[in-house]
Amino acid sequence: MAMILASASPRRVDLLARLGVVPDAIDPADIDETPTKAEIPRNHAERLAREKCLCVAARHPGALVLAADTVVAVGRRILPKAQDEGTARACLALLSGRRHRVLTAVAVMGANARLHERLSETQVIFHRLSAGDIDALLAAGDWHGKAGGYALQGSAEAYVRWMAGSWSGVVGLPLADTRVLLRAAGYHA
Repeated sequence: MAMILASASPRRVDLLARLGVVPDAIDPADIDETPTKAEIPRNHAERLAREKCLCVAARHPGALVLAADTVVAVGRRILPKAQDEGTARACLALLSGRRHRVLTAVAVMGANARLHERLSETQVIFHRLSAGDIDALLAAGDWHGKAGGYALQGSAEAYVRWMAGSWSGVVGLPLADTRVLLRAAGYHA
């Protein structure tokens, strides 16, 4: 059975390789990722992973499709994927010294068209970030396109004071949950 990754994220490809999984194809879903009115972070991540999976599965009947979505949240507030330095700076200033959640939803559809889903939630606290710290994080450049304006696998890891949950989930694909979902869908690396 062909395995299709519904994501263009090189981090997800690298994380899958840790499970011994190499996708047969990469086919990112092109869906609107705007939160719906009053959508809470958990539901947002789950909805996007599910929609991405269903979108790509429709293009690859009979294949196993894996999709994921990562959301950074402070309370009920969903932080954006930073596309510019101003957005990344605002996210980092908001996250400075406070607890936030990183939610990564994973959806897998097997050849039997049954959808398997899981949500990983990780709590993260950054040290209080000075203006110089934020400047250094921005200068590293690994914030671009990242939820909450940071990449844990990059320079941001040096500023984490405390974390409870899945490191790989924060990076973009919780490996323990993904392994369980792949097996449930009949895929064994």
